[in-house]
Amino acid sequence: MKFTSTRPIILASSSPRRKELLKLAGIDFEVKPSHVAEDLPFTPEEPDLYAIRLSEQKAQAVFEEEPDSIIIAADTVVVMNGRQYPKPANDAQAVDFLMELSGQTHEVITGVTVLEKNRKLQFASLSQVKFRRLGLELVHAYVRSGDAADKAGAYGIQTEGMLFVEIIAGDYQNIVGLPIGKLVERLREEDWLFLEEGDA
Repeated sequence: MKFTSTRPIILASSSPRRKELLKLAGIDFEVKPSHVAEDLPFTPEEPDLYAIRLSEQKAQAVFEEEPDSIIIAADTVVVMNGRQYPKPANDAQAVDFLMELSGQTHEVITGVTVLEKNRKLQFASLSQVKFRRLGLELVHAYVRSGDAADKAGAYGIQTEGMLFVEIIAGDYQNIVGLPIGKLVERLREEDWLFLEEGDA
């Protein structure tokens, strides 16, 4: 299955997870990371709007350089009891994050912004993840692997971090970093994306 788009699509992210999901969906795109500082103050009462605002920052930075393209940007946040668990600053913080999430249920929210001339599409997707009770030995081994370093919440559900997960509720791909099914649906509703002839 392949899609065509009304304009070139640019993913404003260097995330290998998001790139892989777009490829699997049959979408042609280029990658241009935004390199904006993710320094907006966290809003615990509206984490979905916070994630959307972060994604809009990324999309806008790339759109200013590529105004004739469709820019897709996303940002994923991990939240529990009103607290955000961002990418850990170091290994010690990664261990702390994972032990705090141990045995608990947290939310994974991905905010998405799509920009095109005269149009803007935004939405957020929420999933819930319950962790097993984690032992320090397993957590330290995972953190030493380096996989926790670049991931919100200090884990990747598509890598060894899957061992921590007991139950998920909602879109799995959203937890990976991009709610691709909802994104494709919305792009098609906006007439930005079409099935190639022969696939319709």
